[in-house]
Amino acid sequence: MASASLPITTAIEYADRVHQSHDDASSSKSKEFSYASKISEITGIVSATREAFVQRGDSEELVTDNSEFKLPSRRSLFIIIGGNALFRLSFFLVVSSASLYAEMLGGSATFSGLTIGIPTTEVNTACPMNLSYVAVLVGNILYAHAYRTHFLFLILIGRMVSGLGFMCFLYSKRYCSDPRIVGIRRRTTLASWLVVGQGFGFTAGPFLGGFLYKIGFPNPIFNGVTSPGWGLHNLIFKDVDPRPRERPIEMSVRQESSPQQLRHVTISPAQWGIIVCMCYFSMTCFFILGSWEANIPVFTAEAMGYSPYKAGNFIALGGLCSFPFLLLNVWQARRFQDRVILAAGTAMGFLGLLLMLVLLATSKVTFGSLFVCWFLIALGFNLASTCTLSLASKQLPDEWNGQLNMALEYSNCVARVTGAVLGGARVKMGMMNYVGVQIAVVGLGGVMYLTLWRQLKAKTG
Repeated sequence: MASASLPITTAIEYADRVHQSHDDASSSKSKEFSYASKISEITGIVSATREAFVQRGDSEELVTDNSEFKLPSRRSLFIIIGGNALFRLSFFLVVSSASLYAEMLGGSATFSGLTIGIPTTEVNTACPMNLSYVAVLVGNILYAHAYRTHFLFLILIGRMVSGLGFMCFLYSKRYCSDPRIVGIRRRTTLASWLVVGQGFGFTAGPFLGGFLYKIGFPNPIFNGVTSPGWGLHNLIFKDVDPRPRERPIEMSVRQESSPQQLRHVTISPAQWGIIVCMCYFSMTCFFILGSWEANIPVFTAEAMGYSPYKAGNFIALGGLCSFPFLLLNVWQARRFQDRVILAAGTAMGFLGLLLMLVLLATSKVTFGSLFVCWFLIALGFNLASTCTLSLASKQLPDEWNGQLNMALEYSNCVARVTGAVLGGARVKMGMMNYVGVQIAVVGLGGVMYLTLWRQLKAKTG
């Protein structure tokens, strides 16, 4: 009996021991759980650190890849590309009626070609872009007043003042090839958009100029030949707001290279060959396009009795048919090398010249045959002009971007002037000699291209 009943103190001690054993078991379990959680946490930290190191290497490669595809903001691109299209419209608006305008004031077809191919004045790109709009505005007013004052050279003076505004062509090209804001795989794409604006200009410009001539107005100030100048004056004044040009360009901060650093950048003989080749092809494209745009109104007036309105429609029709292909080139430029695009465009334009030479030799020039030649020339050389800047900028150091743009733009200026003068002088030299000169120019470029075929390989896009 005594053994069956324990003292109360013994029962309390027993209960304490039971609770203590339970507490020890639970604490051991909690300690084991905490140890396991700490081990898993340490393992996670180690794995995360390892992944961080791996991702750091991958991210560097990713940054390198993304730098090749970088683009400016859409707002900046819209201002640059849209402004380029409007200035191209300004350049080509007088094409259809320039020859008749010069003849009415006692000038020749050669003089009219000089007014079409007016040289662009180059200034520092830091100059406010407002100057471009003001220059085009004033230049077109002077162009329109030549009829009222009966002063032939006021046409030339007006176009020279407008040439101050065409410095935006240099600014646009430099912007679209600036290595600080445009990746190497996006320069051909942006150059294609600039050529689309160029196609818009030589399509809409001659059509609107011919349309304004057809309407005509019995007024010594505003009439068929002066209306292109007044029409463009209103377009530039009302529709183009130069304020967005003053917005700061979004770009990463990069210290400018000093002239002393530029001297240490060596250019190999192959790179010099690429510079010369691309400048020559850029000159070739605008030389032939400018000569045909100046010659078509004169040639069609003699051969087919076309008025400036019909001649403007003829030029615009060729540009309109080539426009979808230029848009297609914007999307396909990422898949083909620049040298392939250059070869395809030049070959297409060369085919148009050869076909025109055959038609002249056989005296079978009709509307359809002449249009096919003009379409091949317009599409081919516009397409070829897409990749001259982008290809050269991919092959040269970034520090040479400014000098390269200046060299290419000067080539374009020389080509516009000489090409338009050649188109106006076609009356004296004959159509066969006129086309023969252009074939010789393209042939020389083909020799340079084949010589530098391997060196012209560059990244796509």
